[in-house]
Amino acid sequence: MHDEIFTRSIYSKMLEWRERWSDGTALLIEGARRVGKSTIVKTFAEAEFKSALIIDFYKPLSGTIEIFERYGNNYDRLFTELQALYSIKLHNNESVVVFDEVQLYPRAREMIKGLVEDGRYRYIETGSLITLRCRSANIMVPSEEYRLDMHPLDFHEFCMAIGESMKWDLVQENFINRAPMGPLHDEMMELYKTYMIVGGMPQSVNRFRKTRRYSDVEKVKSGIIDLYHEDLMKIPVNDGNTAKRIFDLIPAMLSKHEKRFRPGPIRKGSRTADHLDSILWLRDSHICNICNEVTDPQVAMDLTTEETSLKCYLLDTGLLLTQAFNHNILGRKEVQEAFLHNRLNLNRGMIFENAVSQELVACDIDLRFSRFYIDDKHVNEVDFIVGGRKVVPIEVKSGPSSRHVSLDRFMERNGKRIGEAYVVHGSDLRIDGKIIYIPIYMMGALCKSLVGEREQASNEGIDGRSDENPWSGFSE
Repeated sequence: MHDEIFTRSIYSKMLEWRERWSDGTALLIEGARRVGKSTIVKTFAEAEFKSALIIDFYKPLSGTIEIFERYGNNYDRLFTELQALYSIKLHNNESVVVFDEVQLYPRAREMIKGLVEDGRYRYIETGSLITLRCRSANIMVPSEEYRLDMHPLDFHEFCMAIGESMKWDLVQENFINRAPMGPLHDEMMELYKTYMIVGGMPQSVNRFRKTRRYSDVEKVKSGIIDLYHEDLMKIPVNDGNTAKRIFDLIPAMLSKHEKRFRPGPIRKGSRTADHLDSILWLRDSHICNICNEVTDPQVAMDLTTEETSLKCYLLDTGLLLTQAFNHNILGRKEVQEAFLHNRLNLNRGMIFENAVSQELVACDIDLRFSRFYIDDKHVNEVDFIVGGRKVVPIEVKSGPSSRHVSLDRFMERNGKRIGEAYVVHGSDLRIDGKIIYIPIYMMGALCKSLVGEREQASNEGIDGRSDENPWSGFSE
């Protein structure tokens, strides 16, 4: 089953690579399985180049691997043979060669350095990160790679996919103008709940768009979770079993008031540090989004990040719901209705917080949270903090409560470091003093605003960085 072609925000970043960096790097699109990497790359390659030679190493044409093995050091003969095999005419400086699922043939990735230096064509690679990392262990990983991360559809992309882009435009406009949605608020909340149930995996969205049956969507999501289980078991030695265990326990961890990672359920008497390798595998595979604590919130928050104090979120809230309900329960109509109308006995805070993390990651914003002691017994926590010109704290509330003691104390303690502060909740937009309350469906608009401010600050040199090559200094 092929993913439907949806409008994806990564496309503009791919265009930037083509215009600015493609003469010296190959584009590598990384991400978890089933987020739509192959679909977007095929669409981009065929639309933005005169011709595209697309080699899918999952199911290459017979003879492909033999050609690479025999002529890998002779580019003239290599491309003569490949053009004949794939019936594609390549043009110097106007054509692109795609290595899809490159992790299945690591030799092709190792060749990237020489192919880029050869310069006759442009190159794009796609890879699923667990197998990409496992199979790259014995090759020379090229430094000539421009890497982009791909994620599930965010709410904006979901709205476009199901024909509701005008509603999203209004959401963004009202966020910018700090205006409540009024009569449209309830309708937008229903739409966002639908998004949380369906999730942002392209196959799930495509199935929902075609049938509008949640039971069909659940079958798709269950299949994706099974694929992730298979992927996690490919991790070397015991890290695979531990990573799978952590993955399966995420709903239970997020359902607790204290959502930080606790190692006890993984192995009694163990410490978080004992499981860091498995957690890093989950992070690098993009199957989980890891949120680390910072001890001193400031613009350069990475300087005070606590590696062993963290929260684990799932890459997709729709998949989280499927896990929480043991897969197929959401196919039952009565359960669906109960969730949509807030009658389901479920920790909605878990769902809201995961959805907020998903929107932040979709905009390439690092996940960070802050904890601080009031006295020897009491600890306050702010769910998310974002760096920029000033620190932006974000508190997530699934209910109507206006109490946010932790956020208030955080703002008192950090004073002039704080910019705007947000409470993300299920009610309409309002402003109360220094705090802006936004409905959860505006989270994507907030993220885009934060990214815009960050880029402006970077261009002005506020963060001390220059407009340098995005891959410089990167090592595997």
